[in-house]
Amino acid sequence: MKKIIVRLLIALVVVVILAVLAVGLLLDKAIKSGVETFGPKLTKVDIKLQSVSLSLLSGSGTIKGLVVGNPAGYKTPSAISVGTASLSLEPRSLLSDKIIIKSINVQGPEITFETDLKGNNLSKILANVQEATSGGAKEPAKPQEPGQPTEAKAAKKLQVDEFVISGGRVHVSVTALGGQAATIPLPEIHLQGLGQGPDGITAGELAKLVLEAIEKGATRAASGTVADIGKGALYLTKDAPGAGSNAVQSITKGIGNLFKKK
Repeated sequence: MKKIIVRLLIALVVVVILAVLAVGLLLDKAIKSGVETFGPKLTKVDIKLQSVSLSLLSGSGTIKGLVVGNPAGYKTPSAISVGTASLSLEPRSLLSDKIIIKSINVQGPEITFETDLKGNNLSKILANVQEATSGGAKEPAKPQEPGQPTEAKAAKKLQVDEFVISGGRVHVSVTALGGQAATIPLPEIHLQGLGQGPDGITAGELAKLVLEAIEKGATRAASGTVADIGKGALYLTKDAPGAGSNAVQSITKGIGNLFKKK
């Protein structure tokens, strides 16, 4: 009798483990699909994610191979590329209306700051996200299907206690100056207390806050580099045979306008 009970218990444990693994696998795929489907609607650029691995038991997870593309008209392959990011959340919160994420740590992202001295790719993506989360543009309501509830279930909210981006690099590309480029460090970004309180924040609002921090940090880091590249271009322009003052003024004005509000 003891042997039968022991075998039943072992079988039950195996079934539970397999169930947790199966649910975790489905959740991983759902997160990946959600990022690649919802992300482009928010940013108006292509977004690809290689893999997501989340443990329902420990609440720890890993995101690999996140690539955020560039808006139309920009020449560099991508705006943001993340090799690996780790996260930690409260597993029980997955069953509640607000998912509590203790920390997100993005290591060594590659940020591309591409500018034509009139604007830049990061500002354009941020503007797209701000427009999408402002509530200005709403899709028309779909006809109610028979038997469906009168209101759609609200999307889960988020709380992120800590969001850290460290070890990043900014690749500065100035297309207006013949595609001259340089690479500089991205200052560490540290956000805290996002979505605390009963209401939390949406995934779109979280994306906006993170992109605002990345755009601000990358722009400040790139400002000196763009100015240095511009000085080199001014020197070459002044010495170039037949170069007029209009070209010099155009470069100087472009650099000034690009960063005057930053």
